[in-house]
Amino acid sequence: MTDTTGTLDEALERLHTTGPERNGWLTNHAPMAVEALVRHGQAPAVHRWLDHYAPKLEEAPAPHTPVTAADWREALGDPARITDWTRFFSRELADRPWQEVLAEWWPRLLPGIAGGATHPVIRTGHAVRTLLSSEETAPRRAELAHALGYWAARHQPLPPLTPLAPAPSAAAALDAVPPVPEQDGGIRARLEQLTAFPVWGEAPDPDAAKALLTELVTAATHRYATHGHGEPIMLVHAATAPNAVLRTLPALPRRLWAPSVAAAWAAAAAVTAAYTPREAAPYENTAYENTALTAEEVFERAAAHGDDHTIKFTDTALDVGDPLALAAAVRSIDLNPPVL
Repeated sequence: MTDTTGTLDEALERLHTTGPERNGWLTNHAPMAVEALVRHGQAPAVHRWLDHYAPKLEEAPAPHTPVTAADWREALGDPARITDWTRFFSRELADRPWQEVLAEWWPRLLPGIAGGATHPVIRTGHAVRTLLSSEETAPRRAELAHALGYWAARHQPLPPLTPLAPAPSAAAALDAVPPVPEQDGGIRARLEQLTAFPVWGEAPDPDAAKALLTELVTAATHRYATHGHGEPIMLVHAATAPNAVLRTLPALPRRLWAPSVAAAWAAAAAVTAAYTPREAAPYENTAYENTALTAEEVFERAAAHGDDHTIKFTDTALDVGDPLALAAAVRSIDLNPPVL
């Protein structure tokens, strides 16, 4: 990513005066959306987009008690400690290379990947992608501190799960995920109903892990084209959460790649179980796959549409890059209400 405008740093500095949530528990998506907008050539639109989004945001919560290396386990999963966690990671990242901090905390945070409806790991993936692909600046390091702090505060393991029959592919595994019995209410109530997932994603080595993660992101992105109508906003996370993990792999020691696949699969399966519709919708090639739009044109449509989830899902669809993924992105633009 080349951002010669300074727009991303300006946007992050604006956002770091706000909290990661609003209205009690809804996620602040702006840091993720602006990173995607800048990456795909939409930097001139960022501040206008932020001006529209900013009235939704709230100040960061007041600090409670500092998190320390000695007592962090007591604060893990406590949303009242969001600011404490952000300050903890700010100190850690000031003293050590960010890759070292990430490698230490990644295995601690992975079991709670579904916490905050997977938004914390998604925000982490955007922050890591920026640090890997562009100059390391203070706002970009601070963004990683905010992302990791949010994840630690919203850390929430899934309930115990019974393994179901192994699935031969990621697409088959997603199709075989049992929907939760009561698809009603918020995601936390839905995740409490999870009981079993198909077995998939056992990686014998790091290279296989990366291939499996790529397969999962592709399958979840494709599936949105026919199943996104089940819950157009929430189902984007079945693709964007594992893609956040995939984006983070290059910054991690290879020994952490295989457990990352298992966590990414759990996140994608959990979202699928919580929101998947009972039936697929007819897929109209003429309406989506044969639009003849380039990837850049699809993202331009998402940016003009303005919905934060749509922007982030389209960003993931461009990573996949094939016609069906771009069609799924167009489907998300159609399904979600525009905000600009």
